[in-house]
Amino acid sequence: MDNRHLKVVFAAVILLTSPVWSQAEIHKAIPLWPKGAPGSLGTNDSDIPTITPYLPQPTNASGAAMVICPGGAYVGLAAHEGHDYALFLTQHGISCFVLKYRLGSNGYRHPAMLNDATRAMRWVRANADQYKIDTHRVGIMGSSAGGHLASTVMTHWDAGDKEAADVIEQQNSRPDVGILCYAVITMGKFTSELTREQLLGERSPGKLVEELSNELQVTTSTPPCFLWTVFADKGVPIENTLQFAAALQANNVPFELHLYEKGAHGIGLNDKPPFAHPHQWAGDLLIWLKIRYFLEMKINHHSHMANYVGAAKAAKYLGKQTDS
Repeated sequence: MDNRHLKVVFAAVILLTSPVWSQAEIHKAIPLWPKGAPGSLGTNDSDIPTITPYLPQPTNASGAAMVICPGGAYVGLAAHEGHDYALFLTQHGISCFVLKYRLGSNGYRHPAMLNDATRAMRWVRANADQYKIDTHRVGIMGSSAGGHLASTVMTHWDAGDKEAADVIEQQNSRPDVGILCYAVITMGKFTSELTREQLLGERSPGKLVEELSNELQVTTSTPPCFLWTVFADKGVPIENTLQFAAALQANNVPFELHLYEKGAHGIGLNDKPPFAHPHQWAGDLLIWLKIRYFLEMKINHHSHMANYVGAAKAAKYLGKQTDS
């Protein structure tokens, strides 16, 4: 192993072990639409999409934020892919906002889920001053079906309606980065049948199948992405991740792809607080987030750079900052 690879390994170890465990400041869930969500089927808890802030200690806060979409095949929401991810990332200074989106199991179909996720992106930016967030460092993260939702936001974002009376709707919904964990991406051959049925119904219209096969929707404006899956995944074929990575490459979108040999679908961090021994992807993600300026407030004034330079240039710049 040469020195360059050793530096990467040591960097992962340092990033995982350096933060002292501290409980995140968890706020109450906040309705995304105080007067009711568009297309709501009722007023039950399942009809009210919410966002729950998880805030790092002020002395550790980087100013970056992450909207987190738990998985669950659009049937349920897996806590270890929402709550646990938020606790892990707040350890490293990222303010997290766990999304409770509407589900197919409660009678909802597309575009309710996408409406909830894009509203969450806008909500975070509209409330950036309150939470001391840099509006140019707001990402989205999702696992399994939550990964499908995150990738849908990444490929179907819009700039907002500057004429809207609602200040939230004026905000841009484009994530600055995306993190996709063993994600469902396609509604085609390699999809999860249950996920597609819960999103689109038993008879999925062909036009929507294509529109929500997000490997077909990548453009040069799709945000940089970290994506990973496991070879042994029996729940969602690895082709979902590989096809999305190929689409990113074809459109010259920066990405980092990890395919691990072992692990089951839904593995998450494979650890619990204080996350002393998470799955390998966690350390790889932290290195990537550091390159993307999501971990350190001290380089906040360069936060825009990550959107415009490649990973290699960013890594070189970080090296210079460390040496100085």
